Amino acid sequence: MSDLDRVRASALMRAADLDALLLFQPEAFHYATGLDAGVAAMWRRGGAHAALVPAAPDESIAAVISDHQLHFGPPPMAAIEIVTHPIWIDYVDFSAADKPDPAKRLQAAYRQQALGGARPESFDRALVYGLIQDLLSSRQMKSARIGVDLEFLPAADFAALSAALPQVTLSDGSEVLRRLRCIKSAREIACLRHASAASEAGLSHMARNARAGMARSDLDALWRAGVQAHALAHGITITGDRAGIAVGPNLVTPDPVLHRGDLIKADMGVAVDRYLSDGTRTYSLGPPPPAAIQLYSAISEAFHAGLDAIRPGAAFADVHATILAATARLGLGDYHRGHFGHSIGASCGSEEWPFISASNPEEIRPGMVLAFEVPFYLHGLGAMMIEDQLLVTQSGIEVMNRLPRDLVDLTELEPVEA
Repeated sequence: MSDLDRVRASALMRAADLDALLLFQPEAFHYATGLDAGVAAMWRRGGAHAALVPAAPDESIAAVISDHQLHFGPPPMAAIEIVTHPIWIDYVDFSAADKPDPAKRLQAAYRQQALGGARPESFDRALVYGLIQDLLSSRQMKSARIGVDLEFLPAADFAALSAALPQVTLSDGSEVLRRLRCIKSAREIACLRHASAASEAGLSHMARNARAGMARSDLDALWRAGVQAHALAHGITITGDRAGIAVGPNLVTPDPVLHRGDLIKADMGVAVDRYLSDGTRTYSLGPPPPAAIQLYSAISEAFHAGLDAIRPGAAFADVHATILAATARLGLGDYHRGHFGHSIGASCGSEEWPFISASNPEEIRPGMVLAFEVPFYLHGLGAMMIEDQLLVTQSGIEVMNRLPRDLVDLTELEPVEA
């Protein structure tokens, strides 16, 4: 199902003087239509698929999607107009024909399904743009003002789109899309909540079973085992993950081995229906170095100062300033970080706009889900970070994480099975 709020979308498009959005990024296509763009999305080009979202909320969304992809995933909602185009994959339902001879049976299947003929090398961009032109014509939008997700669309594809739609006024709709996606639906919030819980289950399993002599890849495997055990126990389907573990003082070694006294920074994310969580905890194997204890204390104090500043109506820039003021007060005046967190959702990475940065005057709003982080990356000592996943509510924030934020000594934990 689509997570796009048509009423908010209408208001944002009208404010931007747009008649519709035309979206090409695979993640934006799924957000608008609820459909998987399919294997053609791997090209990450403007033409493998597209979603047309009219500003008028009573007009249906249209999805241009490959004929191959219609065989997979949930059926399209009746409220979405579907237009298909061929891609390189020759897919036919062989069971649909009843001829005894295999060749004749295949020929009958092709004819019954109106398939056959030449297929493009990958996808036919010109054909898709022609289908978009037909869509606009059928909706009396041949001269419409269309916002395109130019933060994604390659320049060559935009030039071809402009040539294919000479009467349409194309402009950048990326800001409208960003503002839509930063306020999460109840379903999106539920996905991120489940994802965070699964990731923390993996962290608990990793923390309780880490041993000296293990490589970072072994810790990754422990984390994933804990995630999968949690998913199985709770009936959750994991659609992806992101592991960011740093081990020991050498932050550039490809697969470092864990030794006693080493720090472990575990910045992890689990995806549920593509919505990727983001949270971090820091551990030590045995007593950490005194310098790590002192600097982690500074991280903790700055983190809690920033956490207190995050509330609906506050500016992201003010939160950033609060954290830097705290670190300066603690004697770390040279510490400057571009941002201390970001929105999260369904994207090709874990970081989305808006950012908790000095240059962002935007207000924090209810319905946002933020990853709030304060890190140090110190080659020669180790990486350390506290990061929580927060839901902004009408009255404050809800922290989705349950694990303690302390610098935890792993030798004090009891091992458990996943």
